Amino acid sequence: MANDILVYCEQNQGAFRKAGVEALHKASEVAPMYRGGRAIAVLIGSGVSALAPKTGEYGAAKAVVIENDALKNFSISAYSQAFAAVARKIQPAAIFLPATTQGKDLGGALSALLETGIAADCTAIRLDGGKLFVTKPIYSGKVYATVQFNSSPAIVSLRPNVFPAGNPDTGKTAEVEKMDVPVTPRESVKEVVPTGGGKKELTEADIIVSGGRGMKGPENYAILEKLAALLSAAVGASRSAVDAGWRPHSDQVGQTGKTVSPKLYVACGISGAIQHLAGMRTSKCIVAINKDKEAPIFQIADYGIVGDLFEVVPVLTEELKKVL
Repeated sequence: MANDILVYCEQNQGAFRKAGVEALHKASEVAPMYRGGRAIAVLIGSGVSALAPKTGEYGAAKAVVIENDALKNFSISAYSQAFAAVARKIQPAAIFLPATTQGKDLGGALSALLETGIAADCTAIRLDGGKLFVTKPIYSGKVYATVQFNSSPAIVSLRPNVFPAGNPDTGKTAEVEKMDVPVTPRESVKEVVPTGGGKKELTEADIIVSGGRGMKGPENYAILEKLAALLSAAVGASRSAVDAGWRPHSDQVGQTGKTVSPKLYVACGISGAIQHLAGMRTSKCIVAINKDKEAPIFQIADYGIVGDLFEVVPVLTEELKKVL
């Protein structure tokens, strides 16, 4: 059995996803200390060969490429078959994936195909006595569990924005191996409809400005958009705002939405229901703006402003303009 760590290096339209780079960089740190192994990037898709050497900039010693037209669009069955073929050949000690939508789907399928365990959405990784331990939130983030793997390979998905991506070393390139793996997709992707119109992806944003029921209507999100534009931030929403049709589901933060870990999370008119906290409580700094001083969000906020968001946010925006 090899001592290497395979990493799903997720890409989109010819560019690495930030979360995939974070997983690769972490694997490059862990692999040598774990069993003296290497980080091996796995790229799956169509036309992804050009990216393979660049994985060396983020710590990959080698990149395995599987590409054909059948893999142009992500599908769970096709991508899991392709990745499982690489894992069976290399026999890695562990597999790291970003805990993105793709990574979560792929991780579960790989766990079944390789008949091994998976720890999803992990926020910490450590080695102790030559064994791999990971930390992951459970019970909506109220408790953190430490997991030890008894089977191999250990499959770990890493929460985006928790692990640093590191600075790319442009002087390094990875060895590239191409594999021809026949896949038989069980589903077909007829069309991919992009959403967001160039908006920042919530899970990769360093700053998020979110609005909840207190926004009172979709038209009022304009004040959050102005603040977000000033901060180069993404705009999020609570489930109540999404259920009301004020924002698309792609903006939802929470247990049934996206889990985020930005450097700064600004919660505007969000009471702080446990389902919402589950999706953002690992943010590095939380600022809450709410006129209800008893709102649960203040219990986890680093900074709190008790006041009407329609008065506070515009003033905050104007003051920030003076210093940014």
